[in-house]
Amino acid sequence: MQVRLAVISNAGGSGKTTLSVHLAYELALHKYEVALFDLDPQGSLTLFCGLQPPEPEETLAAVLKDNFDGSWPLTPCWSKHTDKVVLCQGGMVLTQTADELVLHKRGAYLLGDCLTDYPLKQELIIFDCPATLGPLPLMALAACTHVIIPVQLEPKSIQGAAHLIEWYYYHCKHLRLNPSPEIMGFVPNQYNSQRGTHRQILAALPEQLKQINLRAFPEIRDSAEFVNASGQGLPIHLYRPSHPARGDFKAITSELINLIGKPANKTKKKK
Repeated sequence: MQVRLAVISNAGGSGKTTLSVHLAYELALHKYEVALFDLDPQGSLTLFCGLQPPEPEETLAAVLKDNFDGSWPLTPCWSKHTDKVVLCQGGMVLTQTADELVLHKRGAYLLGDCLTDYPLKQELIIFDCPATLGPLPLMALAACTHVIIPVQLEPKSIQGAAHLIEWYYYHCKHLRLNPSPEIMGFVPNQYNSQRGTHRQILAALPEQLKQINLRAFPEIRDSAEFVNASGQGLPIHLYRPSHPARGDFKAITSELINLIGKPANKTKKKK
């Protein structure tokens, strides 16, 4: 099974790109192939993956043109360390693309159409969405099989996530998505155990989500090393191999491997 995971949040700074990068690298460590898609006009994945800003024809914007012929503009990530991760880059050109999607007769379905017409071989595709609930996240919703929601442990962020859930159910029905993408769960992000508000919200979140049949994954800690690593264009595994934060993504990684549902292609040992 190819899993297409949309990382969606309507709040800036919720850690979407950090989550996308580290899930991609974790799956690569398990020998799965991953394609990252940057749906954010800010192009954060380009920075986080240590790549140079692309030309417009080398971005997702080119894929969403009516004349797209299946030549996916995929750039290898961290090629000195892995051959399992590629990136379809974003950038400011997606601002114009978002406006065009509103007018396109299949705007919300366009990315899903491309993936149907020109399938990718990767077992996992990750859509890193902008911090809005506009045309680009809507397109990701229509193309994905699963959704994951990173949230900061702040009252405003939690309230925004409740609005996102309403948006999800409305558009699954409005777009007639069948089957609707499954919400994997919420990811508490940038957790600081020294902050009482963070501890209180984290303690209450699992029970609150259980009432609507959703899961809370283990928290991802607040660490300056994530910022430092992203500035170098590396996941924390490569920037600080012994840092304990690298273990924060294990539960989500295990769930993704279960969803893919088959062993990765590993080299057989000689007898």
